[in-house]
Amino acid sequence: MSARILVVDEDLAMQELVAVNLTRAGHSVVRAGDATGARSCMHAELPDLVVLEWVLPGMSGIDLVRTVRSEPRTRAVPLIMLTERLDVRDKIAGLEAGADDYVTKPFSPRELLARIAALLRRRAPQSTYDAVEVCGLRIEPIARRVTVDGAEVDLGATEFRLLHFLMTHANRVHSRTHLLDQVWGDHFFGEERTVDVHIRRLRAAIRKGGHDALIQTVRGTGYSFWAEGR
Repeated sequence: MSARILVVDEDLAMQELVAVNLTRAGHSVVRAGDATGARSCMHAELPDLVVLEWVLPGMSGIDLVRTVRSEPRTRAVPLIMLTERLDVRDKIAGLEAGADDYVTKPFSPRELLARIAALLRRRAPQSTYDAVEVCGLRIEPIARRVTVDGAEVDLGATEFRLLHFLMTHANRVHSRTHLLDQVWGDHFFGEERTVDVHIRRLRAAIRKGGHDALIQTVRGTGYSFWAEGR
C-alpha cells in the first residue's frame, strides 16, 4: 500500500529526483519548497512521512523538525533529513532535534527508498507493502487482494483500508475516533457510526470460516482485531 510522502526541498532538481523515485516505488508524493509550504501541506492533509532538506529558505529544516515535533497533531510523523553536512555533530543535532533518520548527499535512490520502507514499517506498518496473514485471512497491499482460506474476497476501498489497519495493529483496542483518523484521514468529519457501518460490511465479507470473529467489538470503546488465541 502506498504512503503519502511530503518532500521538502528548495532545489527543484533534487525535489524532482526524490519525487520521481518515490512515485515509481508506488508512493503518493506532495512537494514543498520551504517550511511555510510544508506546514501548509501538513495542515491540509497529514503525510505518512516527510523527507526534508536541512537547508531551506526562511526556517531551516532542523527548525522545521523541532516545530513538527512540538505540535500534538504532527509530532508522530516520521522525518528523514537530507543534507550535504558530513560532520557527525550535525547528524547528532538533527537526530536530537527529532529527525528519525539522516541521509547524506549524494545518495543512492535505492538507499533512500530502503530507509523510508524501514521507517514506515516501524512507525506506520499499514503503509508498507508487506502481506499480512492471520488464521487463513490474508491481505496483500500491492495486489490489493484479500483471501479467506485461499478464496478471494471482494472488498470496497474503505473496507480494504480498514482491514489492513486492523490487521497491522492487532491485539489492541481502537476507538471509533482513532479509526476515523487512521483510515478515513484526520480531516474527515463524518459521524463515528460510519465506522460501525463499514465494520458490518467487512465482517460480512470475511464471514466464511468464522473469520468475522477476529474483529471484536469492545463495548463503549470501539473495535479490536484479535489475532491470538484462535
